[in-house]
Parts: sequence; C-alpha cells; structure tokens
Amino acid sequence: MSDKVPGDLRYTKSHEWVRQVHGGAPNGAIEVGITDHAQSALGDLVFVEVPEVGRALSAGEACAVVESVKAASDVYSPLAGKVVAHNEALAGKPELLNEDPYGAGWLFRIEAGAAANISSLMTASAYETFLAEESK
Repeated sequence: MSDKVPGDLRYTKSHEWVRQVHGGAPNGAIEVGITDHAQSALGDLVFVEVPEVGRALSAGEACAVVESVKAASDVYSPLAGKVVAHNEALAGKPELLNEDPYGAGWLFRIEAGAAANISSLMTASAYETFLAEESK
C-alpha cells in the first residue's frame, strides 16, 4: 500500500473510498470520499456539492458532484444508508479534496443500512490492481 492508496480503507471501481467512523450512529458511520487517483485525474477542484443530511441513498446512486476546471463528475454512494453528515468546509474550500483526499477532504457520512457490507468493497491491494489494469 502507499500514501496514494491507504491500506485501512475500502474502495469502489468508481474511485470512492469508505472508512468506518466510530461514534455517532449506533454502528458508527461510514465516511465517504474520492480517492487520490480521482482528484488527480480531475485536477484543481473549484466546486463540490454534497448530499443533504437526512437523504436516503441507494448503493451506487449518484449523490454528490465534484467540479474542476476540466470537468464535473458524479460521486456515487458506495453503500445504502442515510446521510448523517456532510463536510461543510468543502463549500468554501473545495481544494481540500486535492490537498487531503483521505482526511480533511471527506465528502459525507452515512449511517449504513443493516444489509450494507463494507467488506464487499475492494481492499487497498485490490484497488491498486484495479488501477494498474485500468491504466493499460
């Protein structure tokens, strides 16, 4: 694993990451962001739209938008659940996604439904393999 793909996260083929956050929701919340690969491909981010707190999301549903000087891109919810928080700092400072995609640049948190299974998402090593295949 590398700094570009932290080993403690899970990943999707659409370049989102998830992290279990303890506290808050009964089972903790799931924090969601975009990967370093995604922010690098997009370039300098100028606008971020995150889902409203209370919104119910389906796994794979487009729920956020990140916009750079090059393009706008949808962000998909990796798991089903209800949005319990969003990163308000991004409204005034979207470049946090470029500067710290796995920390201060998180997008939103969901309280995952009982059927949500983080282990169904890619491990860091599987995501690195996926990136290597995708770049061929």
